[in-house]
Parts: sequence; C-alpha cells; structure tokens
Amino acid sequence: MKRLAILGAGGHGRVVADAAEASGDWHEIVFFDDAWPERQQSGPWPIVGNQAALLTRYSEFDGTVVGIGANRVRLANTQALLEAGAQLATVIHPRATVSRHAKVGAGSVVFAGAVVNIGAQIGRACIINTGATVDHDCLLADGVHVSPGANLAGGVSVGTCTWIGANAGIRQQISIGAHAVIGVGAVVVSHQPDGITAVGNPARDLNRTTPPC
Repeated sequence: MKRLAILGAGGHGRVVADAAEASGDWHEIVFFDDAWPERQQSGPWPIVGNQAALLTRYSEFDGTVVGIGANRVRLANTQALLEAGAQLATVIHPRATVSRHAKVGAGSVVFAGAVVNIGAQIGRACIINTGATVDHDCLLADGVHVSPGANLAGGVSVGTCTWIGANAGIRQQISIGAHAVIGVGAVVVSHQPDGITAVGNPARDLNRTTPPC
C-alpha cells in the first residue's frame, strides 16, 4: 500500500492530489497543512497534521510532494523535505504526455493535457500545468511554473523560480532568466534577463525590480 503526503491543502494541492489519485500509483493520499487542526479535510482527502508534523512523519509515507503554487515557497519547502530525508514523489496525470526520453525532476507535477517532449529536462518542484506544452530539449530549472495553456517551443531555457503565465508563448531557443514573470498571453521572441516582468506581444519589460515569486 503506497502512501502519499502532500504539503499544502489549498486549490493547487487538491489538483496535485487529484492527479495522484488518477495515476493509480497511490493507495492513500493525505494532506499536511498549517490550517490543521481547525481544518481537517480538503475535498475528499484528510488533513492529518501541520507542516512541522510532516517533517517528523515523512518516513510513514512512500512519497511526499509540495502542493503550494507560490514558486519560492514550494521550492523552499521541497528543499526542507529533502534535507530532512523525505522521499520526493513526482506526480504525472495519466492524461499527460511525457516522453520516455524526457526527465521530470523529483517533487514536480505534470497535469492533464500537458505535453513534455523528447530531450526536455524539468527540474525539481516544477509545475507543468493543465494543457501546457514543453517542447523538445527545453531546460527548466528548479521551481518553475508553466501555467495552463502556455507553450514553450523547442530549446527554451527557463531559470529558477520563474513563472510562465497562462497561454503565454515562448519562441524556440529563447532564454528566460531566474525569478522572472512572463505575463498571461505574452509572446516572448527575445531573451529575457533575471527578475524581469514581461507582458504583451511582443513581450516587453514592466521594469519591475523585486523578485516576483
């Protein structure tokens, strides 16, 4: 009987749980969330403890994954679980298409309708959201979120903790830096540096100076 613990019982956490359940890989799924004990259920799944409890109980589970949407928070908590000795799970919905010649890092999730093509490398604690596409030979660093319907053409690289907005399109061979935001529906046709917030078609910098995630 394989048991999965998910840290974070909000909306994103429930989608992770739903994908894990659909995969058939897990016979029991539970949440840990700091809303416990006041809140003891998230959808059909129980909340059995808070974050601190998971750091002491991880050995009870065959896998753990962080179900928190905020990139920096998700990545930091994934690192904390790793350092504690927890076994990270990778959750892939059965209606996602992931090449056997792609790599999806520990603690990452790939949702229904998403495509990850040959040669793509997805880091730890990444989200490839519903209907997103990551084409051949893309390189995604840890903590990246590719939002629903976003499309990364071949050979795109994305830095740590960067967020790609829903329905954004990234031209092939483009490099996007770390801690960047690519806005909803943006069309990226030129390289983007660290920390940028880029919106529009073609995508342009909003001159944001603070890390966005």
